[in-house]
Amino acid sequence: MQAPEASSPAVRRSMQGNKSTNTRPELLVRSLLREAGFPGYRLHWKKAPGKPDIAYPGRKIAIFVHGCFWHRCPLCRPPMPRSHPEYWAEKFRRNVERDRRKVAALQAAGWRVIVVWECELKKQKPRPKKVEYALIALEDSWPSC
Repeated sequence: MQAPEASSPAVRRSMQGNKSTNTRPELLVRSLLREAGFPGYRLHWKKAPGKPDIAYPGRKIAIFVHGCFWHRCPLCRPPMPRSHPEYWAEKFRRNVERDRRKVAALQAAGWRVIVVWECELKKQKPRPKKVEYALIALEDSWPSC
């Protein structure tokens, strides 16, 4: 299915200006992983199915850091934009479907997949539960000294 056109050239420019990598939530998760003693991850590793935001290839652990608005968070359920609802509904449907395909491909290849939502990073201090889960998964797979 063809993607619907943006409502105006200004909207198109604005959407193209949104960052897809090195976002504030992504930087925070990476910082928490380093602080916990788990450096050595790969960023947007192209050899992994779905190109996860953070990957530990040898341990087959993939972490996606999803923005609530663009990926349609099931926890905080962001509101749908009021203007051009048909465009946004289709855009978000494609985003969610793409996310599902990425997770399924990784799991089929034997990866453990962790999705951290932007709102989880804001609500849970000092360390979000999903980041704790990632750390536990890493500790389980890390060689003991």
